[in-house]
Amino acid sequence: MADLQPSVLVVEDEPAQREVLAYNLESEGFRVIKAADGSEALLLIEEEQPDLILLDWMLPGTSGIEICRQIKSRPAFRMTPVIMLSARSEEVDKVRGLETGADDYISKPYSIIELLARVKAHLRRSRPATMGERLVYHDILLDSETHKVFRGEKELKLGPTEFRLLTTFMEKPGRVWSRDQLLDRVWGRDIYVDTRTVDVHVGRLRKVLGSHGGEDLIRTVRGAGYALG
Repeated sequence: MADLQPSVLVVEDEPAQREVLAYNLESEGFRVIKAADGSEALLLIEEEQPDLILLDWMLPGTSGIEICRQIKSRPAFRMTPVIMLSARSEEVDKVRGLETGADDYISKPYSIIELLARVKAHLRRSRPATMGERLVYHDILLDSETHKVFRGEKELKLGPTEFRLLTTFMEKPGRVWSRDQLLDRVWGRDIYVDTRTVDVHVGRLRKVLGSHGGEDLIRTVRGAGYALG
């Protein structure tokens, strides 16, 4: 079952460095996915859909720069934060990395404390609920830390699935989510759930959100899926 634990893909060919990064990220509560080269990374990105990617520049075979370019060329992952890690510290290299599409650039050797701070900063922008942030849309407030939802002054009672659905919608207002995308994000890939189940839970969420007479803010997009607003 899916949850709000943020996931980080670590792409690093040096085993010791990869394990150090994984250990520190896991200690901070992140779910870590590990790849030793670019080809493995591209497969895991499709399979795991990580919330953030730590990408080493110097990889065997395809370079981190090219992997970053390929990641950012895919519409589904264009907004996934990529932090480039590199022993190249010259300004021209940093500019090249950022121009390729990387969201941040950290030179080696780096401080683990600084790296974790940057990871959290990017996730607060891209997946605020995973970092315990409050989400607000119109008159709806979702507190991801206490798992409480309010509409105006009224607290709403949502089941865990409806809570994850609403979180997904509120993190990306206006984005149209297909049923398959919602299944991956809300239910996870480890269990089989029929796409019609999405319709059932969206219906339940709508009912609770409208239980005090509020406007229906969930939009059905024919042939595409659902969106908030």
